[in-house]
Amino acid sequence: MDLKKPDTSYILENAEAPLPLIFESSHSGRLYPDDFRYACPFRDLERMEDRYVEDLFSAAPDHGAALLRALYARSYIDLNRAPDDIDPKLIGDVWPQEKYGPMRPSSRSDAGIGLISRLIRPGLPIYSRTLSSAEIHHRIEHFYKPYHAALENFIESAHYRFGTVWHVSCHSMPSASAVPKHAPKLVGHLAQPSDFVLGDRDGSTCSREFVHTIRDNLKNRGFRVTINDPYKGVELVRRYSQPTRGRHSLQIEINRALYMDEETGEKLRQYNEIKTKITELINLCSEYCSNNLTSLAAD
Repeated sequence: MDLKKPDTSYILENAEAPLPLIFESSHSGRLYPDDFRYACPFRDLERMEDRYVEDLFSAAPDHGAALLRALYARSYIDLNRAPDDIDPKLIGDVWPQEKYGPMRPSSRSDAGIGLISRLIRPGLPIYSRTLSSAEIHHRIEHFYKPYHAALENFIESAHYRFGTVWHVSCHSMPSASAVPKHAPKLVGHLAQPSDFVLGDRDGSTCSREFVHTIRDNLKNRGFRVTINDPYKGVELVRRYSQPTRGRHSLQIEINRALYMDEETGEKLRQYNEIKTKITELINLCSEYCSNNLTSLAAD
């Protein structure tokens, strides 16, 4: 099997941003390598994409922030998982722990949605084969690690320069999965799906002031917003956050039904209106960061 190294697995815009603020989209990539060799319908793979999210947040560099986006599909490798969250059911040989390190499958791998997804949904597998340890290692080395290195380097550099940094991990959610478990509002005895879900892992990854500033802004624009319900944030916000040291990471999930036809994947008529409101949200984040900088003089 020909395992090719990509020229690049991501694009980072405005790497020397004047603000310690980065927006990143890890699930909007649309490239599918030849060595993927999936067996499911391609349209089902496309439904796993956070389609258009990188475009919705494309104005970030115009407002002093950086923008990082993955180029390859999340179904090939999920950048929002731990690198050792490997599903044993996918592997067709013996994992060489002494060479690649241990596997630590989580409940997500058990459900078929670990670092490399086994299932699109229950009953619909992605592959009709197993993967070799070398395949999995190749995806980690050439697709996963470069993206995380770019994000980590920006965060470390910004924190060194400014003493604080804000990281916003941008995602989309199917409308069917956007219904909060603790619904703030019922219509006809039915819970209404959230338009936006802000995830800070129960307050552990980001200052509440930043979270509430975004929540209040979106609510004032007429959107339904929930915090940590039904999405709390996963690896990307967990790994790079430490609010007590000025490292703030927040996950934003946008209901796809706001801007796209979930069946066809086409943009809705109101797409540009939603994009304009997200650009206004980006500007709000930039203003917040500008007003809350803590300067550290280098020794």
